[in-house]
Amino acid sequence: MPRVIDPGKGSAIGLDDLVDALDAHDFDVRCEDSFASVGPLLARLGRNRDFLADLAIESLKGRCADQALGNAYTAQVFLLRPGNGRYLLRANFWPAAGDAVVRASGTAPFFYEMAHDHNFSFLTVGYLGPGYWSDYYEYDVARVTGAVGDHAGLHFVERSRLEPDKLMLYRARRDIHAQFPPDAFSVSLNILGYDRAQPWWDQYRFDLAAGTISGALTTAPSEALVALAAQFGGGNGADLVHDFAQRHPSPRMRFTAITALAATTDDAAARHAIFARATGDTDTYVAAQARARIRMMEGR
Repeated sequence: MPRVIDPGKGSAIGLDDLVDALDAHDFDVRCEDSFASVGPLLARLGRNRDFLADLAIESLKGRCADQALGNAYTAQVFLLRPGNGRYLLRANFWPAAGDAVVRASGTAPFFYEMAHDHNFSFLTVGYLGPGYWSDYYEYDVARVTGAVGDHAGLHFVERSRLEPDKLMLYRARRDIHAQFPPDAFSVSLNILGYDRAQPWWDQYRFDLAAGTISGALTTAPSEALVALAAQFGGGNGADLVHDFAQRHPSPRMRFTAITALAATTDDAAARHAIFARATGDTDTYVAAQARARIRMMEGR
């Protein structure tokens, strides 16, 4: 489960104080201990009972223009500081099951009851309310291919909630949780770490009953461009997509390019041959996905 960190006893600080401290700290998001070391700074912001309400009021006065311009998340997230290549700061809102917004929209917009991991590490602290509940699991990402239906080897740890001043580090591609509504409206604060490899790491959702991967939650913007290049890019586009299919460092992008190439022909035998070649890819994800496509084509 996420690593529980001692929040320390430091006094409350403001948002600007946190930003200054993070900018001065040479933490490494790939090192668990290094990233965890800045957690108590987030806990100190969490002891500031005024800053978030003050920011919300100012945002409302400006008709939320600041959030509309810089916030790529859903309305559940209030962006505190946009990403700067090292970290991003945000507040997350967690409505209770009986709150009007959940009665109107259901639980799906808040990812309740959907077991998932993250392709980034992040620190979180309970800020307001009793905190959301989670069933926590762990898995070894090195043992899965990432294909839908792949057995994930889930290990259940516990059910607990993110109580006020509870500080946790969610570890990228290791910790899984299925979240449930809090007993009353709650808010958490996050420091999201950024890694340059992150856009190419998959985030998964899981079928807990079957213990399998049920789908991927991530895409890269360039994936759609590959399909466009394959269909309308002429010889130059075809050459580029062929190169991506053979040599791109991301397995997901290689398979995206393979799929794009297969979509350019109406010849079933040619499509079959494209996926057959892909079964020899050195990455288990690409090979498994190619075999799945062949089974689908053959009606198996």
